[in-house]
Amino acid sequence: MVDNSIKHELSDEDRAELKALFKGLRVTDVTDGLDYTGFHDVNQLDREIRPIHRDPATFSHRFVGFAHTVRFLPTNRRRPERMDLDTFDEWKGNWYRELASAPLVDEIRDDDAIVIDGKGTDVGYIGSNNSLRWAANGAVGVVTNGGVRDTDEIIKQGQPAVYARHFDKTIRPGRLELDDTQVPIAVGGCMVRPNDVIVADGDGVVVVPVEHARDVAAAAQHVQTGDQESRAALYDEVGLDHDFTLA
Repeated sequence: MVDNSIKHELSDEDRAELKALFKGLRVTDVTDGLDYTGFHDVNQLDREIRPIHRDPATFSHRFVGFAHTVRFLPTNRRRPERMDLDTFDEWKGNWYRELASAPLVDEIRDDDAIVIDGKGTDVGYIGSNNSLRWAANGAVGVVTNGGVRDTDEIIKQGQPAVYARHFDKTIRPGRLELDDTQVPIAVGGCMVRPNDVIVADGDGVVVVPVEHARDVAAAAQHVQTGDQESRAALYDEVGLDHDFTLA
């Protein structure tokens, strides 16, 4: 039996090398690279998981990162029915600290992609405050099969890039509990393990098994080079100035 609980540890040097290999690659290039290496119709997160905004000028919604996984479950705990504001604030804070705190900011590494499995819960896992705190500690993106809230502020802040199945309005306390972190999870029909390579752009999200990342990147670079050469010729034919997508 294959043990998918094994963690593929990556040094800072490993991460820098892999990020350089995937830099500038589109999700479509990486998907074709997965095809080249035998991963057909797997590792492509559900098409309903999309960026909450798209930046057509600089493509700031795109990212390459390394999976930092978190899994939540619906709670079965009852909450007090009525509380004054001070009591509610205390109850809410205790729930966050004791039952639903992940990901912990001191565990986030540079270039982490926070991947949250919250299937079956109607909760805004990602908000303007916690997502910006994750970015301040090195996260480049967030992906969830659950919900995101405070979307106006998240888009205005511009970091990290957020990909979600739906918009939501609710908070974690009273609704869910942390199950585990940094373990294999299922998101968008794909297995995601800690340190797998996550690539996201306007076409969605793909996950590359880290042990195959170099082969997939090489194939994806081959695809990208062919596309850029062909499109450069077409730009000239229709009179478009060359832009950074052809670099």
